[in-house]
Amino acid sequence: MIAGEPKPTAAEPRRLPTEAAKHGRLALAPLVAAVLVLLTIAVGFLRTSPGGEAVFGLGAGWSGQTLSPLTVPVNVVLYVSLFLVAGLAVARVMGRIRSDGWVIGLSFLVLVASFLTWATAGQSLNLLGMLQATLVRAVPITLAALSGVMSERSGVVNIAIEGMMLGAAFTSVVASAVTGSLLVGVGVAVVTGALLAWVHGVLAIRYRVDQIVSGTVINIFATGMTSYLSARFLQHIAWLNNAGTFPNLAIPGLSRIPVIGPLLFSGNVFFFATVVLVITLHVVLFRTRFGLRVRAVGEHPRAADTLGIRVERTRYISVLLSGMIAGLGGAYFTLGSVGRFDELMTAGRGFIGLAAMIFGKWTPVGALGASLLFGFADSLQTKLQILGIPIPSEFLLMAPYIATIIVVSGIVGRALPPAADGQPYEK
Repeated sequence: MIAGEPKPTAAEPRRLPTEAAKHGRLALAPLVAAVLVLLTIAVGFLRTSPGGEAVFGLGAGWSGQTLSPLTVPVNVVLYVSLFLVAGLAVARVMGRIRSDGWVIGLSFLVLVASFLTWATAGQSLNLLGMLQATLVRAVPITLAALSGVMSERSGVVNIAIEGMMLGAAFTSVVASAVTGSLLVGVGVAVVTGALLAWVHGVLAIRYRVDQIVSGTVINIFATGMTSYLSARFLQHIAWLNNAGTFPNLAIPGLSRIPVIGPLLFSGNVFFFATVVLVITLHVVLFRTRFGLRVRAVGEHPRAADTLGIRVERTRYISVLLSGMIAGLGGAYFTLGSVGRFDELMTAGRGFIGLAAMIFGKWTPVGALGASLLFGFADSLQTKLQILGIPIPSEFLLMAPYIATIIVVSGIVGRALPPAADGQPYEK
């Protein structure tokens, strides 16, 4: 930095890209999207013989009888996909489409549809079952992402979500087994997440400890403590690690709608709670006075303080709410899935949720969409193993992370965090 030059602060307005800068990278997005997608679709022709068909199961209809499967010609789908992606690229270069995000997003959807058709050539795939698995696998990731959104919108980085979820998963199963109530287990999980969040808040807000270090400490503590207690008690006292799970719920009438009903109106309590949380958090952050204060503290805490907003108090509340949401996500792994606790059972879902939060640009609805992408990739690699596709599943799991890198790098618009994110505030 040049001597005498003012240090950039969170108070400075963000500089938006100029029109010249936008035109300077005009061809980047369509070329990246089109070349990758066109090559992938073209490779599909090497495996597909003329006349090959793919069969997709659609579940039950109004009468309860299984709907006739959807049969599509594979080569026709691949040809249509080629023309669609090429048309998107040409439209972007000619200026008919002005958003790089639309080009890449639509190209990705076309790629997924053509890839599924190619993979199912000569076989059948339960499409409804795969979509249901996508929603189920996206639930914990969405809750982790919402936890991150709530905390980071107030300016506090929370990478302790993984530890909060793991700790909550442990306490929820023990509390449910002891009391015989699944609801008590959920309540204890939420309290566990709030307690760990309170520790993170005290360290990061009051004592101004580096927020990354504080979160890492909580993750290590939760991992070590749950592993020790599990080996010391749960493995020797079987009934203490057998809490059961919530039954699936079905909304009368709506759950009988063909295809859509089983997807959106049937599931366990955690699925419906996640949907409600996404809507509620969006309304709170963008339609209420409290949400405005949270966003003001995360963008410009000094200006918010000048207006009478209590910065530290607002951040404490946001971090505690973040921990409660993470605690609910931890309870999903035990009370909403397997009914027992296993060491490290969260398997990095808290960190994946943070990636989904970035992908979703720190918004609840965006975080949900990104979480569905991660859940779809997880479900897809399982189905492709059943179909016997000669592609290692690890390569398929890389796709969401590559997409996240693309988003963070700015190709689909810059993913900008709150201006004061991670910065301790001093009066």
